[in-house]
Amino acid sequence: MKTQLERHENSLLRQENDKLRAENMSMREAMRNPICSNCGGPAMIGEISLEEQHLRIENARLKDELDRVCALAGKFLGRPVSSLTSSIGPPMPNSSLELGVGSNGFGQGLSTVPSTMPDFGVGISSPLAMVSPSSTRPTTTALVTPSGFDNRSIERSIVLELALAAMDELVKMAQTGEPLWIRSLEGGREILNHEEYTRTITPCIGLRPNGFVTEASRQTGMVIINSLALVETLMDSNRWSEMFPCMIARTSTAEVISNGINGTRNGALQLMHAELQVLSPLVPVREVNFLRFCKQHAEGLWAVVDVSIDTIRETSGAPTFVNCRRLPSGCVVQDMPNGYSKVTWVEHAEYDESQIHQLFRPLLSSGMGFGAQRWVTTLQRQCECLAILMSSAAPSREHSAISSGGRRSMLKLAHRMTNNFCSGVCASTVHKWNKLNAGNVGEDVRVMTRKSVDDPGEPPGIVLSAATSVWLPVSSQRLFDFLRDERLRSEWDILSNGGPMQEMAHIAKGQDHANCVSLLRASAINANQSSMLILQETCTDASGSLVVYAPVDIPAMHVVMNGGDSAYVALLPSGFAIVPDGSGEEQGGASQQRAASGCLLTVAFQILVNSLPTAKLTVESVETVNNLISCTVQKIKSALHCES
Repeated sequence: MKTQLERHENSLLRQENDKLRAENMSMREAMRNPICSNCGGPAMIGEISLEEQHLRIENARLKDELDRVCALAGKFLGRPVSSLTSSIGPPMPNSSLELGVGSNGFGQGLSTVPSTMPDFGVGISSPLAMVSPSSTRPTTTALVTPSGFDNRSIERSIVLELALAAMDELVKMAQTGEPLWIRSLEGGREILNHEEYTRTITPCIGLRPNGFVTEASRQTGMVIINSLALVETLMDSNRWSEMFPCMIARTSTAEVISNGINGTRNGALQLMHAELQVLSPLVPVREVNFLRFCKQHAEGLWAVVDVSIDTIRETSGAPTFVNCRRLPSGCVVQDMPNGYSKVTWVEHAEYDESQIHQLFRPLLSSGMGFGAQRWVTTLQRQCECLAILMSSAAPSREHSAISSGGRRSMLKLAHRMTNNFCSGVCASTVHKWNKLNAGNVGEDVRVMTRKSVDDPGEPPGIVLSAATSVWLPVSSQRLFDFLRDERLRSEWDILSNGGPMQEMAHIAKGQDHANCVSLLRASAINANQSSMLILQETCTDASGSLVVYAPVDIPAMHVVMNGGDSAYVALLPSGFAIVPDGSGEEQGGASQQRAASGCLLTVAFQILVNSLPTAKLTVESVETVNNLISCTVQKIKSALHCES
């Protein structure tokens, strides 16, 4: 019986073994002839390992991601970029399309394949498609495997999309006329139609924060600079701040995402930080973090756009806003046959108006404080100055005794003087100013102090800065002409020793003779006292005027006028900034009489109150500088008969 049972079990096991063998053979056959689960057709994959199957799945995922990025890169460049649809050959040497460099691995993952690209890319619906495309030429680019994708790919995609959307909005804002922009009846200034803007343009950085107000402006002007030079200036943070010294307190490039393609700035994208200023202690400095994107739309036709990035850079799970958001703003630059460029500038921002003093709210809301007119007029004035400096012939008003090296040294010294004046007015982070809450000074007077140590361009010790802004019922032009006239200086300047000053040197910085650097000599009170020299820079345009001056050492100025190094000339600047009050439209050029209801005058002094950096500030020092400001303002009002 036991033998029969074992024989029966053996038979069952043999049958089960046969079943397993048949199932194994069918599985092998199925693996040799696989069927796609998606379409039901045959799938020819052969006998592959599990690891290789995982690699193929990962490869398919990367191909999908590559197709998506190539489509995005095509929009970014304005040129078609083929996706990975065919078999891949070896990389082509000595040719690559670099879309990005930097620490974030952004450019590592952008792949390109051989493709045919036009000379420039303009979308069919783009308002900038003003020039017919030239013939296409084949451009072979190397294939880069998408190994650089990481967990920041989503943020990189958002950055790209934001740059592209901002560029589209800038182009539309720059090229569209009415009803998007309506010209005001008084002065002809262009005003943004917000209803039309909301209807036709989708905001690319979200809704306006609560409590913020909007300012928008557009200005077009001819500038003596070509498009390539201007684009290079805008994409270099140092050159950008030097071109707009009174508007930009400080700027830096935080990250270069793309340098551009084929050795040009086309497609350049970078993350920047800037402190923008209006020269008054009553207007806080605007700190903005923004993307700057440059694109060539045609031969000699470029656009550079800025857009705030705070909305996609999150901290603690919530977007952070400072006191200002920069909506798509920037310029469209087109070369002209005469060597000039036609620049159309658009400024669009949202800011917290509660931080602005009542005096300056009309100026900012009209777009004249941080607006397009100020950018364009400053650019015109600076480029005109550069053109004069590069010309061999000196203007007729200049003193021929000053050598070309002396001109450069004096202008460099004046540039440093004006920059230090601006930093003392607006309390930017260029210098470490400490604000004082002094109870014995006026409500609208801001007093700050800092220590000057180991700076050859300043006297060592405790430096006190005081600034205030007042409204005067006179035109900007009349006030500017009064303050810059050396013959009338004794009416407000205690350094003039009660008499007129004499102009010893004059260096022109523009066609308008009011844009200049001059060296003034004050009359000596008696024979035993040596006369004093004052370095002064004046500049004016349609957006405002500036008068900055500082007493300077006579032997040191002799060295500078002979072409010596101006870095060792110690000075502390004082001066005035004049802007329209924003309540009316001022018309005419800088040298024409402007008709307005009034202007805003900012008065600022920097004084060395103690030559020891370790000394403590006294109440008497604060009272002295406060009295100096009050007395100067009162003298100006008396001289212009506007004391009431």
